[in-house]
Amino acid sequence: MSGHVGTGVEIHETAIVDSDAELAAGVRVGPRAIIGPGVRIGEGTEIGAGVLIEKNTEIGRDCRIFHGAVLGSDPQDLKFDGEETWLRVGDRTMVREYATLNRGTSWSGQTVVGSDCLLMAYVHIAHDCHLGDHVIVSNATQMAGHVSVGDWVIISGLVAIHQFVRIGAHAFVGGASRIAQDAVPYCRIVGNPPKLYGLNSVGLDRRGFSPDARSALKQAYRLVFKSDLNISQGVERARAEVEMTPEVTYFLEFIEASERGVTG
Repeated sequence: MSGHVGTGVEIHETAIVDSDAELAAGVRVGPRAIIGPGVRIGEGTEIGAGVLIEKNTEIGRDCRIFHGAVLGSDPQDLKFDGEETWLRVGDRTMVREYATLNRGTSWSGQTVVGSDCLLMAYVHIAHDCHLGDHVIVSNATQMAGHVSVGDWVIISGLVAIHQFVRIGAHAFVGGASRIAQDAVPYCRIVGNPPKLYGLNSVGLDRRGFSPDARSALKQAYRLVFKSDLNISQGVERARAEVEMTPEVTYFLEFIEASERGVTG
């Protein structure tokens, strides 16, 4: 049992908790769970039965880690040489059954999952992935290393995401898609090969974007992806003709920064 335990912590008699782990007040650890060295768990978080948190993992407060999930395991990268790296999970995030989240490598030093996220069953988050807040990743989606996911992204089930891909904030990725290029923010991407299907109008409405912000985004989207211009020309025209709201600025800068190209 850990020597760093807060008040009101409940640890099942069959669980194993390393003496170097830190469990804040109100943490609950279920049957046969294993919590290794360098693990820090925030207040009120619940660790389900059979969960393995291998090492060097920080989990925020009021999270739920469900049965059989594996967090903080070694990266599946042949270049990994045992360097000290981390997995960091924010507050109020849920990790469902049998999801696997690896630690980072020396490339960034950490894998990060933000706050208020939902990772459904059998999801894999590989080394050095960085997920923002309010991200939903649906069942059996597999994420290769170095993937970046913005805030409020929804990724449907059975999606395969190539390493180093970026998915912009408020994007929606449809089920069974294969994402090998960057997915632009505020848009819907579906298929194998994937295609753009316009702005994520439902998501933007739910998130409370103003009519003016949505109108400006629509103008920029049409110039970049629905005109006779190529993408670079469309970005240039949008900068000249569309109001540079924060949303449009991010949309265009995301496209310009792409190293893999964007899904069009």
